[in-house]
Amino acid sequence: MARAVGRQVKLWREAAGMTQPEFGEAIGYSHEMVSSVERGRRVPKPEFLDRADDVLGAEGKLAAMKSDAAEAKYPKKVRDLAKLEAESVEMGAYSNHTVHALLQTEEYARALFGMWRPLLMEEAVERQVAARVARQEVIADQPTSLFSFVQEEVTLRRPTGGRSVHRRQLERLLELGQLRNVEIQVMPTDRDDHAGLSGALRVLKLRGGKTVGYVEVQRYGRLISEPAEVQYLEMQYGIIRAQALTPRESLILIEKMLGET
Repeated sequence: MARAVGRQVKLWREAAGMTQPEFGEAIGYSHEMVSSVERGRRVPKPEFLDRADDVLGAEGKLAAMKSDAAEAKYPKKVRDLAKLEAESVEMGAYSNHTVHALLQTEEYARALFGMWRPLLMEEAVERQVAARVARQEVIADQPTSLFSFVQEEVTLRRPTGGRSVHRRQLERLLELGQLRNVEIQVMPTDRDDHAGLSGALRVLKLRGGKTVGYVEVQRYGRLISEPAEVQYLEMQYGIIRAQALTPRESLILIEKMLGET
């Protein structure tokens, strides 16, 4: 997508008979930035496209690509997940290593991406954080969709990002747990019977009646649509929820953790 936007900018610039330095000066950007945009290495900001549209006389054609450029800012895997979440009428997610992406504060997400190995460039970290925060809008945008989360207790006790980030994350969970369309449950560490030891999972019931599953390990994710496999994940998630604390008990525990932090 970024390359397609860049190609259009280049075509309009060349049609106007302008060099990259001339064009950059006209819209208030360096020629290095213009070059990066045209090659698809950088995603142009909305202001870039607005100014380019005016200077090149594109009559709204370049400005109209702002939504395409915004989508191109996020990794493909994130875009695919966001689309699934937006199509869901009900989603269930069990997380055993970190707080689920839809529940994370911006600071918590930044701390997580900052710990990735191999290390990410600062620009890549911010891109991932922006994508994660954008995905979270689905909870507010779909007030009639149900979002169920089961968090392993250790994910809430680990002080990811330090004390202040940890405290704010716990506060965020308490805030989200008050929403009518969100249920947060905690799986206690001392449970001797645990159906989720094989790893994190998601079950998404989509509009139209179809249900899909999603599992992820390290940086690799797999969408599951085979009915028999999806049924297995649904069964597994149902048992996990039954073994976890109730939503009310979970919020009480999280509040206690916050007081201890």
